[in-house]
Amino acid sequence: MSSLSATIAAIERVIIGKGPQVRLCLACLIARGHLLIEDVPGVGKTTLAQTLARVLGLEWSRLQFTSDMLPADIVGVSIFDRSTNKFQFRRGPVFTQLLLADEINRASPKAQSALLEAMEERQVSIDGVTHVLPEPFFVVATQNPHEQIGTYGLPESQLDRFLMRVSLGYPDPVAERRVLLQGERRELLNDTPRVLGPAAVSSLQREARSIHVSATLLDYLQALVARTRAQLPLGLSPRAAQGLLRAAQACALIAGDSAVQPEHVQTVFAAIAGHRLVALEGEAAEHGNEIADALIRAVPVPV
Repeated sequence: MSSLSATIAAIERVIIGKGPQVRLCLACLIARGHLLIEDVPGVGKTTLAQTLARVLGLEWSRLQFTSDMLPADIVGVSIFDRSTNKFQFRRGPVFTQLLLADEINRASPKAQSALLEAMEERQVSIDGVTHVLPEPFFVVATQNPHEQIGTYGLPESQLDRFLMRVSLGYPDPVAERRVLLQGERRELLNDTPRVLGPAAVSSLQREARSIHVSATLLDYLQALVARTRAQLPLGLSPRAAQGLLRAAQACALIAGDSAVQPEHVQTVFAAIAGHRLVALEGEAAEHGNEIADALIRAVPVPV
């Protein structure tokens, strides 16, 4: 069994009946993106993030977002040390390899924006000094539906920092029966083995970038992006197009293919485009996925 297959199998022992979502999460990491998990409370968003951290063997920290959170609670703060007469920087939870930003949309926009530089530049600047974040650096944020009390919608600039958005949804009856018979998730997490490690994750990220992409495949990808720009007031940005390509390469790597195929692009397209289209259209999350699915049907697949 390959390391990727072993990783997926270990995650699916805890996250039952969500194979497609598990593969999307793994593709997001391999593509060097960040992940947004959106769903109602209680379906396993936090458990999925904790399972990813454990199986991937990454150093991780959890940050519970609240309405009174300050940017310093995320990135850290400089404190004056009287013994040295100098300011000493105390690192915040963002200085880790996997950051679980739990219920990110319960924090104010000011606190949410503290993650922007970290997610995009993989560094933070405090008092004019730049601090580089560890590698690999992967943000897994969870958010509750916007209609719930006490939530703040993520601004477009923040949404665009997330390469993918996935939704777990309720389990089907067979999967739910297994969950009921399985016991406490915490016990399962304690027994979940570490399969990869930071060096192995970084190696997979480099390997994915070497997956072959043909000119025909690029034509197809660009046609999808161009259709969003033709049909919507604002289409997908060049950054989103780059992310789509990287994610398709990661999907091909997970599938064991040596070149990106149209089905790899189609597999990741809704997870990448859906939340960006929601931001542009101001509709519900499901509507963004529906637009993405319609775009896939509208653009001919190259032969």
